[in-house]
Amino acid sequence: MPPVDILSEIVRADDRVALVFADGRTLSYADLDARTSRFAERLGQGEKRLIAISAETSEHMIVAYLGALRAGHAVAMLPPCDDRLWSDFLAAFRPDFTFRPADGRWRLIDENRPGGSRQQLHPDLALVLMTSGSSGTAKAVRLSYANLDANAHSIADYLDLSSVDRAALVLPLHYSYGLSVLHSHLVAGGSIFLPGVSVMSDDFARVIGESGCTNFSGVPYSYELMEKTGFRATELKALRFMTVAGGRLAPELIRRYRDHMRAGGGRFFVMYGQTEAAARIAFVPPESLSDHEERIGIAIPGGSLSLADDEGNPVDRPGAAGELVYSGPNVMMGYGADRADLARPAEIEALHTGDIAVRDHEGFFRIVGRKSRFAKVAGLRIGFDIMEQVLAEAAIAAAVVGDDEGLQAYVTDVDVADQARRILAKASHLPANLICVSEQTNLPRLASGKIDYDSLEKKMLKTREKGRPAAVSVLEAYARVFYPLSVGRNDSFVSLGGDSLRFLQLTMEFGRLGVDLPEGWAHARIAELDNCRQVTRSRLADVRALPTDLVLRAIAILLVVVHHEMVWPIPGGSGVMLLLVGFSLARFQSAHFLAGRFRQALRPAINVLIPYFFIVAAYALVWRAVPWASITLTGNFGYADPERHEMVPYLYWFIEAYAQTLLVFALIFAIPAVRKLARARPFAFSLGLLGLAVAARFSLPPIFDIGKRQIFTIYWGFHLAIFGWCAGLADRAARRMVLTALAAAVLGYLAFWETVWIGTTVKYLTIFAALLALLYLPRIPLPVWLGRFVTLIAVSAFPIYLLHRFVPELLMTPAAGALPVSVFHLLAIAGGLALGIIANKTVAEFRNLLGGMAIGENTGVPQPALLLQRPFVMRRNR
Repeated sequence: MPPVDILSEIVRADDRVALVFADGRTLSYADLDARTSRFAERLGQGEKRLIAISAETSEHMIVAYLGALRAGHAVAMLPPCDDRLWSDFLAAFRPDFTFRPADGRWRLIDENRPGGSRQQLHPDLALVLMTSGSSGTAKAVRLSYANLDANAHSIADYLDLSSVDRAALVLPLHYSYGLSVLHSHLVAGGSIFLPGVSVMSDDFARVIGESGCTNFSGVPYSYELMEKTGFRATELKALRFMTVAGGRLAPELIRRYRDHMRAGGGRFFVMYGQTEAAARIAFVPPESLSDHEERIGIAIPGGSLSLADDEGNPVDRPGAAGELVYSGPNVMMGYGADRADLARPAEIEALHTGDIAVRDHEGFFRIVGRKSRFAKVAGLRIGFDIMEQVLAEAAIAAAVVGDDEGLQAYVTDVDVADQARRILAKASHLPANLICVSEQTNLPRLASGKIDYDSLEKKMLKTREKGRPAAVSVLEAYARVFYPLSVGRNDSFVSLGGDSLRFLQLTMEFGRLGVDLPEGWAHARIAELDNCRQVTRSRLADVRALPTDLVLRAIAILLVVVHHEMVWPIPGGSGVMLLLVGFSLARFQSAHFLAGRFRQALRPAINVLIPYFFIVAAYALVWRAVPWASITLTGNFGYADPERHEMVPYLYWFIEAYAQTLLVFALIFAIPAVRKLARARPFAFSLGLLGLAVAARFSLPPIFDIGKRQIFTIYWGFHLAIFGWCAGLADRAARRMVLTALAAAVLGYLAFWETVWIGTTVKYLTIFAALLALLYLPRIPLPVWLGRFVTLIAVSAFPIYLLHRFVPELLMTPAAGALPVSVFHLLAIAGGLALGIIANKTVAEFRNLLGGMAIGENTGVPQPALLLQRPFVMRRNR
C-alpha cells in the first residue's frame, strides 16, 4: 500500500487520463504508476530521506514528487528561481537528494557526503513547505501523510470531485494551494491539465476550454489579470466550478464570477486557507455567497473553527472579534528551522491563524484584520521582516509595512529608492506596481528603541487616502463623483456602475490631478490608478490627448445648441449623441447587461431622469396641467402635443429615446439564453442586433406613419445606438473594418438615397465621421487650453441640453426685437452654453461637498466597532 491515499488511484494503473499537457500529450494513471515507481526505485525505500525538488510545473517534477512520496520519503518543494532560499534551505536542512534542472535537463543529485551523518526524519513527515510565520521570517511547515490525505479528501468532498473532473493547474506547486489542487484531483481519480500559457494570455480561456477542464483555481491576482483578457467572454461549456483563495478577492470580482458561473449552471467557491493546514481551512458554499462577499465561510469537512481573545479564552458572541483558530486532521505537525526539527513528532493540535475574524449570526466567519507582520499580496504571503533583511543585505536601511494592497518601504536615503524597489520586487516575486518606496530620513521609534510600525502603517494609509501632492487623490475624485455610493480602493469605474456623464466628470478631475491615465482605465482598480504617472504641464502650448468620445460629446452638444438656434445648416448633433449612448453602454454597462445585473446597468438613467422630471414638473406648474406623455417618457411617439400641454417641448425627445434605448437593452438581455449567446460571441451577437435595428428603421415607419415626428421615435434612431454599441466592442482591426463597411452601406444609403434635403445628407455624413473617429482614433491631441474648454463643454453637455433653450425663449425675450438677429443668435448660443456650465458647476460643487464629507468620515480613525463593521476601509489601522 502507498503511504498516502493520494497515490491510491495511481497504483490502480488503469487507462484513465491523469495528466494533460499543452501540446496534447497525456499520461494515464498506468503511465504515472510506472514512472513514479521507477523514480521511487532510484531513491530506494530503506532509510527515510529528504528530497528537495525544484517546483517548476512539469511532468518531471510531478513524477518526482509523487515518486518520492511513494517511496516513503519526505519532500521539500522549493521555488524554482529563488537561489537565496535554496542556499539557505540547503544549509539548514541538508537534504539527502535534490532534483532540479541543470544544463538543460532534470538531474537527481545525491547530496550525501562520504562519512557524513544525517539527522533521522520523523516517520510521519511527508512534506516540507516554506512559508512566513508570525514574525515574517521564512519558516518550514512540517506536514504529515495524514495531513495531506485529510485535506485532499475534504476538498474533494465539498467540491464534489469525481473521476470526470479536470483541473486547469496554473498555481505553482511550491505553493500549498497549487499542491491541494493536485492532491484533491488525484485522490478523486480526476485529471490535471498544465495549460502552458499564463492567465494573462488572450488564449488562456480558449486553451482550457479546448482541454475540457471542468474547474479552475486561482488567487485574487489571477482573476484580476483574467479580467484584462476578457476571460468571461469565452463560453466554457465544461467548466462547472471556479475557486479563489490566497487572499481577499475584491467584492465586485466575486460578484462577477459568481454571476458568470451561475449563468452557465456552475458554481464559484470563495475559500480560505494556510500552508499550516495543508492548504484549505474554510470555504463559502456558493449558495451562501450572495451579498456576503466578505465571508470566508465555514470550516471544511472534518475541521472546526473558533475565535479566541488575546488571553486564549473563547469568543462566542456573534459579531465579536477574536483570533481565528482552526482544528482538524490537516493541521501541520509544526514548524521547523533546521534538519533536527524534522525529527520531531506532531506538536500542534489547533492552528492559531494570526487573522482576526468575527462570526455572524448565521455562523459564517469573515476576516477583519491581521495579527502579525505579514500580508498576502497577489496571492503571495509576504513577511515584512524578511523583506527588511533582504534590503539590509544590500546595505539599505529601511522599514517595511504593507497590506493586501501591496508593500510600502520607507528608506532613510532617497537615492536608493529605485534600487530598493528592484530588490523588493525580486525578493517578493511581486510586480513592481504593488511596491512603493518613500523616503523617511528618521524612522519613528518607540521608547524601547524599536521601530514604530503602527505609525508607519497609519502614514501609509494616510498617503493612499490623501493622494500624492495634488489637491485631491484618485480615491477622493471617485468618491465625489459617485457620491452617495460607497467607494473603495478595489472598486473600478465599471464596477461602480459608471456612465458617460461620470466618465466625463472623472476625466476632468484627473486633469486637475495631473494624472496620465492608461488605456482601459475604466476597468482598473482605483488602487492601480493611484500608481499612474503624474505629469506637470505649465505651457499653454502643451498638447494633451483627450478620449475621442469626450471630444465628440462636446462637438455634438455644440451642434445641437447651434442647430436649435439657427435651424440651418448643421444638423447631426443628436445623432452623434445617440451613437455615443450606445458606445458608452458597451464600454461601461455591457458587463452588467451580459451578467443580468440590471440594477447596475440601469443605474446611469437616474442621473438623466431626475433632472428631466424636474423640468417636466416646472412645465406642469407653469401650465397647471400634467404632461402625461412626458411623464411616461412616450411623447416622442407622436400622439401628444406641447401646444395642448400634453407633453413638454419636442427638444426633450432625446431623453425619451435614451430611456427607451435602455429599456430595449434590458428586455433583450433579460432572457438568459440571449445573455448566454451574447457572452459566447459578443461582437457577432451585436451585429445581429444591428441587423434587427436597421430592419426596424426601414420597416416600422411605413407601418406607424406619424408624419415628420417619426424622426423622434426610438425605432428611427435605435440603429445609431447599436452602431455605437458595436464600436465599443470592435477591439480588433477585422471587426472595425466590418463595422465600417456596414456603416458605409447603411448611413450612405440614408445620406444619399433616402435624403429629402441637404440637411439629411449632412446629418448622416456627420454621424459616419463620428463613428470612424470612435473606431480608428482612440484619442485626439489638443492644446491644453483647448482641451480644457472641450472637456468643460463635454462635462456640462447634459445640463446644457436641458437648459439652453431657456436663454432665448425665456431670459432674452425682452431683447428679441431690440437686437440684430445675428447678435441675438450669438448671445443665445453663448448664454445657453454658459447656463449649462454654471448649472453643472453648481451641482458638482454640492456633490463634491457631500463626497468630501463622506471621504472625511471614511478616513478618520474609526472606533473598534466601526472597524469591524467596515473592515475594508481602514483594516490595517490599529
